Amino acid sequence: MTFLRVVVYYNGEFGERVVGNLLNYPGFCISCGEACTQCRSGKYSGAEDIVAVVEMPDPSSLGDFIDDVEPLLPAVPEADIAIVINVHPDILFGLLPKMKDAGIKGIIGCSESPKDMPMGLRLQVSRAAEELGLEAAFSKPFCAMRPDPLKPNIAAFLKRAMIGEPELEIVLQKGREGKDVIAAANVIRSAPCGSTWFVAKRLIGVEKDDPRLHERISEAHHAYPCTASMDRDPEIGDTVLHRAGYIIRDKVEEALSRAVSG
Repeated sequence: MTFLRVVVYYNGEFGERVVGNLLNYPGFCISCGEACTQCRSGKYSGAEDIVAVVEMPDPSSLGDFIDDVEPLLPAVPEADIAIVINVHPDILFGLLPKMKDAGIKGIIGCSESPKDMPMGLRLQVSRAAEELGLEAAFSKPFCAMRPDPLKPNIAAFLKRAMIGEPELEIVLQKGREGKDVIAAANVIRSAPCGSTWFVAKRLIGVEKDDPRLHERISEAHHAYPCTASMDRDPEIGDTVLHRAGYIIRDKVEEALSRAVSG
């Protein structure tokens, strides 16, 4: 698969989760504790792709507007894709020309809380990036991001990194009383934080038509845990956390609808 150089600019716990999931280093996921079966081991690693990980200042510590952003702009190494998570908008706009000069082809960002990159700002950043010839993709939450064939560099990265809107492949087998039971749940694409792997593992042994299936998915999603905001977001009419939970539930249902009994 094509080698893609990636630089990550982030602040906060969610950014740390995304970086850890991309690297997939031993011990990153500890959700199963002593019951860990190393379900992610050897499946993928973006270690060879990541050229820099830069921790940025907390946007809330900088105020709404920055008069002189230049001293706060970090270096931008030569790369193909830039991921930005919880970066102050003024810094982000200041970084765009530097990204262009560094050869970056696509910028990826997300909103995990109502205050982080609201829709108007996402549109402004996307337009500014596209005017510079950069592909841009932003979503709320990050696990709502789908590969877009009109943005081939970003789509190639999402495929290589196995992140974005979750995608699962489920295998069923006949259990007691001839009911279909989930025998395997394979992760094709995970939520960027890595939670899809834990949800998939928690599905094993559950009957396809179990009325508690949604509850099992929700419990796993919360136990990982999802770090999206629990504050109501007027843009989506719900909390970002709930939106993320609905996404993984729907994706499990889609996988079950495609599954065949072994």
